[in-house]
Amino acid sequence: MKSFKNHISLVIALVSILFSLQVFTIVERSIDAYKENLAQNYSLVVVSQKTLQKKELLDKITTLASIEQLSPDNVIKKLNTGISKKNKELLKVTLPKFYKLQLKIYPTPLQLQRLQKELLRYPYIVKVETFSNTHDTTYKLLLLFKNVIFILSLSIVLVTILLIFKELRIWQFKHNERMSIMGLFGAPAWLRSAVLFRLAIVDALIAFGISFVIFSYFSSSAWVSEQFANIGISVIVFDKVYDSLIMLGVSMTVSVLLASFIVLGHKEEV
Repeated sequence: MKSFKNHISLVIALVSILFSLQVFTIVERSIDAYKENLAQNYSLVVVSQKTLQKKELLDKITTLASIEQLSPDNVIKKLNTGISKKNKELLKVTLPKFYKLQLKIYPTPLQLQRLQKELLRYPYIVKVETFSNTHDTTYKLLLLFKNVIFILSLSIVLVTILLIFKELRIWQFKHNERMSIMGLFGAPAWLRSAVLFRLAIVDALIAFGISFVIFSYFSSSAWVSEQFANIGISVIVFDKVYDSLIMLGVSMTVSVLLASFIVLGHKEEV
């Protein structure tokens, strides 16, 4: 029971760190997937005095995915339904060309401004409608959501690291006498603190195992997939290779580093 108590607090703290890290990763992937979805539905409208050279524009402006000319019929219908057929044909000739430009990515407000300026450099392009108000609002909301999750995750990680450090420090005080006796007999610092490092490594492995099971379950959960499907995106909740390696690395690094700091601090006190 005593051994269990020694482990449980460190394991819970490490699981909290890994949980926060993975949640932030999921949020980041969700935002990226949502931006890809927005990019497919977002487009610019360009008004040109002559027919655009699509290949030329696509080659020079790498962020453009496609260029589609819009039919002037809808515009004419909105102007006047009583226009004769002959005048309609004449109006089609005199009207400027309207194009819908699809992008490969969902741009930042700065990228959108640069793209607008780049298009307006062509003398025959007289107007570029970017729908910037709607775009900027959506982009800022995504950025705000990501920053809030990042700050929250960072706060949890920092507080948890302090708790782990304190827990390992308490463990050191409990075994201070044994470590001092071993020091008197000439035992090196790593040997005196071997049990501390073993505790840190074992707890790191346990925390990794618990986190692996939790997120493996979430990644295969139909409910989680349904939530992402409701907003029209597909997200990798947990990559059992890449994410596992990150989790294991973070768990081991945090545990061993904090244990090392405590050992060095104990050495200075002696």
